[in-house]
Amino acid sequence: MPHISPHIAQLHILHLEDSLPDHALLVREFQKSATPVQIERVERLDQFADALVRTDFDVVLADYRLAGFTALDAWQVMRDRKIRLPFVLLSGAIGESLAVQAIQAGISDYLPKQDLHKVRSVTQRAIESHRILIAKERADTELAQSEQQLARFAEHLQTTIEQERGAIAREIHDDVGGALAAIRFDLAWLARHTGDTQTLQHIGAATEMLQQAIEAAQRIMMNLRPAILDQGLVAAIQWLQANFSRRCGVRATLDAQLVMEALPKNVELTVFRTAQEALTNISKHAKCSAVDIRLSSDSNYLTLEISDNGQGMTHATPSQQGGFGLKGLQERAKTVGGWIDISSIPNAGTAITLTIPLAQEAQSAP
Repeated sequence: MPHISPHIAQLHILHLEDSLPDHALLVREFQKSATPVQIERVERLDQFADALVRTDFDVVLADYRLAGFTALDAWQVMRDRKIRLPFVLLSGAIGESLAVQAIQAGISDYLPKQDLHKVRSVTQRAIESHRILIAKERADTELAQSEQQLARFAEHLQTTIEQERGAIAREIHDDVGGALAAIRFDLAWLARHTGDTQTLQHIGAATEMLQQAIEAAQRIMMNLRPAILDQGLVAAIQWLQANFSRRCGVRATLDAQLVMEALPKNVELTVFRTAQEALTNISKHAKCSAVDIRLSSDSNYLTLEISDNGQGMTHATPSQQGGFGLKGLQERAKTVGGWIDISSIPNAGTAITLTIPLAQEAQSAP
């Protein structure tokens, strides 16, 4: 025998019906249930609206045609008042088109009155389906909130990382850079005040090693805090391109066409770091002979595409292809409302494309 869900201690039904005999038949059917049932009948639209705000119901059972209105009007009353309940039509032959229209409007189910013996199982199904729908919506909302929190955390983390990088770069410049400069002056003084050939050779070798250390410190500072961005995004990407070609011996070309010269700092930094990480991954994994960098924008979007003609990525070895680095790029792109697309063909190369919408960023431009 069908029974109402055990989660419901007492079932509260709002019955929209203008026929007393039909209401009595409904009551008789629910009296067969093991679950206590309370059924309130209304027949006018204003009574229906008043009952909704006065009592907490579990389900609405409604005839389709009533005096001066239909069940769809009652459904609209619920929507206007933001009241969400399972809503089941109990009516005569209303026709397939009307039944479909009602279901499309959001009504839970339809049961012809000649099948009233099924009303308890149909009601239980509508209540359970409604509960599942509400639970799913709640879970979706919580998931969206979690994603927003994760995005805010990622943005905060990126900001903190950049601040730490800047602090380390300043320490290298002030402490290490100052010490290296002092050593250079001392070596120059020694070279001027000695005539010993062997000593001069050692001083020359030390000076050469010192120059390498200075260049390394400058490179580290540039990677930590790209001061070259002060000269513009194109200049910064050109520096990355030239540095990549010099270090890796790989031909790299840049095609830059920006319609906006002034971009928000966070957008410029995101583009720079994306290019930096992409070129790092290429140098480690791509085994390529050519890299193409395209930087373009219009009034709506900025796009950075970096492609190579290397071995491509395979699903079998994601960790060997800079997987964590690429994931980090995707999270960084989200902090400015952008996204990363990655396409790769084995033995035909990989392309990484960053797209950033500029409309929302224009408001935050410095």
